[in-house]
Amino acid sequence: MTVKDLFKRLFHKILKWFLWAFLLSNMYLLLCKWIMPPVTLTQLGSLFGGYGLKRDYVNKNEIASSAKLAAMASEDQLFPDHSGFDWKSIEKSLQGNARKKKKVAGAGASTISQQVAKNVFLWQGSGLSKYLRKIPEAYFTKMIEWVWGKERILEVYLNIAEMGSGIFGIEAASQAYFRKPAIRLSRAEAAMIIACLPNPKKFTVKPRSSWVSWKYPRILQQMRNIEDDPDIQKLAYTAKQSKPH
Repeated sequence: MTVKDLFKRLFHKILKWFLWAFLLSNMYLLLCKWIMPPVTLTQLGSLFGGYGLKRDYVNKNEIASSAKLAAMASEDQLFPDHSGFDWKSIEKSLQGNARKKKKVAGAGASTISQQVAKNVFLWQGSGLSKYLRKIPEAYFTKMIEWVWGKERILEVYLNIAEMGSGIFGIEAASQAYFRKPAIRLSRAEAAMIIACLPNPKKFTVKPRSSWVSWKYPRILQQMRNIEDDPDIQKLAYTAKQSKPH
């Protein structure tokens, strides 16, 4: 067998593996429209990294409207309107990072949809692997926008996001920090939990870190600023959780 034949055989194997991975990942994406992801790479990393794994998946009707509102107010205020990407924020982040050499280009501009795509289907990573992740991340972001829709994306986000060391999802965080189910979270409590999201292992809710103490009042203000938007209301308030007058 010649070297050319070996490379051809290897290419066909890689192509076959890629096609199977593509097919299975799309089947998984479709399945996750109705069921929560059994586990994510981030959760496995927490478990085997010694941080543990606490989670309790709940449906959207078991999540307080305050938590949904806080997530959008803090993480992605254009969530109801964009198609997966906030291009203005991405452009601004890229321009800003030209002056901040330690930051990855585009960092800090991820929408809720992008964060869900990354956490459910991909890896965290740093350096080169972070750049390599961007192409499949863009693909899965568009796919969940088309297949899942905004309500499902927000529901999954609030169930899989790391909200403390080894704590995943709003229900587990609510029980750990405030000893109550997520449906009973007050606005301030929801804002405190969401405030930890940039770095939940460092920005602790209990004991309250200086970052969370500084950030959560600002989230509360943004919640007041955006809550009258009809598109925000459709996502934050269910029929059983009507907006207070």
